[in-house]
Amino acid sequence: MPYKIDCIMEIANKYDIPVVEDAAEGMGSKYNGQVLGTFGRYGVLSFNGNKMITTSGGGALICRNAEEANQVMWLATQARDSYPYYQHTAIGFNYRMSNVCAGIGRGQMTVLNAHIAHHKHVQKMYEELFKDIPGITIHKQPTTGEYDSNFWLCTMTLDPQVKIKGQENAYKEVIKTAVGGAAGVIHQVDSPTTDCQPNDNVEALRVWMLNKKVECRPVWKPMHKQPVYAGTDVYTNGVEEEIFKVGMCLPAGPYVSDEDVRYIVDCIKEAIL
Repeated sequence: MPYKIDCIMEIANKYDIPVVEDAAEGMGSKYNGQVLGTFGRYGVLSFNGNKMITTSGGGALICRNAEEANQVMWLATQARDSYPYYQHTAIGFNYRMSNVCAGIGRGQMTVLNAHIAHHKHVQKMYEELFKDIPGITIHKQPTTGEYDSNFWLCTMTLDPQVKIKGQENAYKEVIKTAVGGAAGVIHQVDSPTTDCQPNDNVEALRVWMLNKKVECRPVWKPMHKQPVYAGTDVYTNGVEEEIFKVGMCLPAGPYVSDEDVRYIVDCIKEAIL
């Protein structure tokens, strides 16, 4: 969903703050007709496997001019100086996308508009099918006209008063495996709860849907509540913590059919007591 870019850029320009625009999930979204990732000094896009288009991994950095692009590529190719041997006046890394992945991405660009159209269609279906269900609110696009979301992610909020089947068992057991298809080694934990987590009914609905062979996930945990950032400064009014308690992500990918959407909504209706 596009953000209030005008407000952000007004503040950034006033205080000469360079903006790095994180549009990782915003491929194809627009604000006042301009695509996300092109407003700040730099823009960041993600081509991870679950994004609007994919190169299997990695992403792209959008630069304003050739000079900045060359500086970035120098740092991304080990920051080598122009000698016939390895000499470095700065710390560089190996952050280049391979030609194979880039080729996949170029092919994926041809289906970008079709993917965006599909996601918008799925969003409209969720809005229509959930409109008369008490306690469930679908996150919609502002109607003021400047916002044009790609709806890569369809989300809802679940009222804290809504009761879900199996809610009494939420957070009773430690999860032993990765949730959400995460790859690699998962660090096991001793407690099923943390000091910042979704409400019991949201977790109960996640489990209910998983048993129905549907993957629904919580929205993202606020960064300042991640243990790795404990003790860092944060400026907030608490809205992101409240959203994390009640928010849930719904399936919306290219292979989610109209029949799938109806099944998902029916399963959620069935879960509500």
